Amino acid sequence: MKEFDVYVQNKPGELAKVCELLGANGVNIKAISSERTNDRPMIRIVTDDEATAKSALARSGIRYDLRDVISVRMPDRPGELGKVARKLARVMVNVDSIYILGKEGGATEIAFTVDNALKAHEALK
Repeated sequence: MKEFDVYVQNKPGELAKVCELLGANGVNIKAISSERTNDRPMIRIVTDDEATAKSALARSGIRYDLRDVISVRMPDRPGELGKVARKLARVMVNVDSIYILGKEGGATEIAFTVDNALKAHEALK
């Protein structure tokens, strides 16, 4: 799974432009978050169709980076995310971004981008 780090201008309509572009190309957004540093917004997006999303963003001239995403399903109860985070900390893996992909049947699926995906996969086995 990949995360698109989409770089947009700090003005109204930028989120709409990106979301409408993906929707018009049949791409569903599975997860989305945003942040702004130094007055430069970035939208983090996980989609159901990476190839089409890449093509649509590239054709439109919207700048983006791709990052590997690790997903983890865990019980939806207090303390579970702390256990996962501690496993990553023990092997010195830094979490760059985190968000919920979904909840179903008493479980929560979390997505992470990290500084060392190989170590993270090993720690979370």
